[in-house]
Amino acid sequence: MAEALLRARRYPDRMTDQPRRRLVLASQSPARLNLLRQAGLAPEVIVSGVDEDAVTAPTPAELALALAEAKASVVAAKPEVQGALVIGCDSVLDLDGEALGKPADAEEATARWKSMRGRAGTLQTGHCIYDTTAKRYASGTASTVVRFGDPTDAEIAAYVASGEPLYVAGAFTLDGRSAPFIEGIDGDHGNVIGISLPLVRRLLAELGIGITELWTPPEK
Repeated sequence: MAEALLRARRYPDRMTDQPRRRLVLASQSPARLNLLRQAGLAPEVIVSGVDEDAVTAPTPAELALALAEAKASVVAAKPEVQGALVIGCDSVLDLDGEALGKPADAEEATARWKSMRGRAGTLQTGHCIYDTTAKRYASGTASTVVRFGDPTDAEIAAYVASGEPLYVAGAFTLDGRSAPFIEGIDGDHGNVIGISLPLVRRLLAELGIGITELWTPPEK
């Protein structure tokens, strides 16, 4: 029985027979966690606690990347995650060069939606994967164009009253109540939700890790 338990703990990759690396998500986003789980990954969640307002950068894309790197590095430095792979992400909406994160309050969310309707912006999501064993990281940014619809003032008021826009970058989400107010996107759907799985795969490859090595065992 002990032998069977050991095999179960070591399972991850039958082709290489190597232990599956521990994966940590440095984000409290349920959407990111759900996307990773749907892709066959099983990350633990450890929130970084990074003060996002203290991080600055010249452009929205650079800001998203700087935040992702900061979150990953803070969590990677924790003693309890040594040996793990840490994924840090952060999303910023680029609206004509202005970086829009989470709105501060309902008033700001309302003003933002009235400004965004009928326009297009680019959702920039910074990604950073830190290998705490090798003490190295790979990072990059994924960009997706989002075309907003033309919700009425009443629809905007109802959406803001739901509370959802206060917790998401750009005050919208593709997989929630604001979905009817988004006409379409150009690019990676998952990136708008919070994490680009194709980019995650490429960053892992830069670190010499195949994403299939991190898959959880299939359910029997």
